[in-house]
Amino acid sequence: MLSFIIRRILVSIPLLFLASIVAFILVINTGDPLEDLRTKQPPTPAATIALREHQLGLDKPPVERYVSWLTKAIHGDFGKTIKNQPVWDEVSRALGVTLRLVLFAEILSVLIGVTIGVISAVKQYSWFDYTATTGAFLLYSLPVLAVGSFLKYVLAIRLNRWIGRADDPLIKTIGEGTPNFCTPSKPYNCGFIPATTDFLSHALLPTLTLVLISFAGYARFSRASMLETLNADYVRTARSKGLSERRVILKHAFRNALMTVVTVISLDFGALIGGAILTETIFEWHGMGRVLVESITKIDPNLLLCWFFVTAVAVIAFNLIADILYAFLDPRIRLD
Repeated sequence: MLSFIIRRILVSIPLLFLASIVAFILVINTGDPLEDLRTKQPPTPAATIALREHQLGLDKPPVERYVSWLTKAIHGDFGKTIKNQPVWDEVSRALGVTLRLVLFAEILSVLIGVTIGVISAVKQYSWFDYTATTGAFLLYSLPVLAVGSFLKYVLAIRLNRWIGRADDPLIKTIGEGTPNFCTPSKPYNCGFIPATTDFLSHALLPTLTLVLISFAGYARFSRASMLETLNADYVRTARSKGLSERRVILKHAFRNALMTVVTVISLDFGALIGGAILTETIFEWHGMGRVLVESITKIDPNLLLCWFFVTAVAVIAFNLIADILYAFLDPRIRLD
């Protein structure tokens, strides 16, 4: 197993290198970061523009810019934003915000979705199967914007009014935390329980939005994969040997059905690290999704490159985790 993991890690290194080249080519062709400065009225002095080009490395040939950026990035230096702030400070803060949202939401989505999908497959054509399949299909087809807006209005605005908490809402609709929540003037807010309560009040709606959208997809994939596995020859053989239905489903069918589901989950999870863009926008969370939008809008090359790099690392890392899970689920893979 160790040699299998090492081989997968070695394969991931050139993939990350190629991803960085593609990202760099895309970023340097997004536009001119100094366009506002060049078109500003009255005209900006040429010396000022030349200084900013030098600070951002725009005065170098593309190959030299890429080598310089990659060399510094390997050592943890991703440069400065167009506002002259450290890029990594901005991205690391946003990454922490996104992880707090995505981790819990994905765990719930996977547990609920896989459980419903497996039960639907085992009880095919039952009332549970029809209900779960219809519900999953409807939720999977709904846009994130519609789900988020509906929850924001019904579970927050209407509910807070109904319980008399319109001025001090129990369920928050904006931001990942209350500004200035823990200050010297409010020492009672600085404990673990108040901080956790404040976070949960802000995280409830965006987490529920992601869970409703994601679990529906996992339920559909799990059901399809489980149905295919239940009809396989080795499952019929296991039944013919007299094994209990519980043992057949859990040990023989479910374990092999997870192969397809693991692929979907790993790709989704890696992509979500790059930011749940619509969800973060609806609820005004300043995570990786907002960093992407702002870096494109403001044409901030170093910030955008760092976002690409972190997202590529996340996708490759979770694909590596998926490969390891494949080897755990199917010993034939690690023995090849």
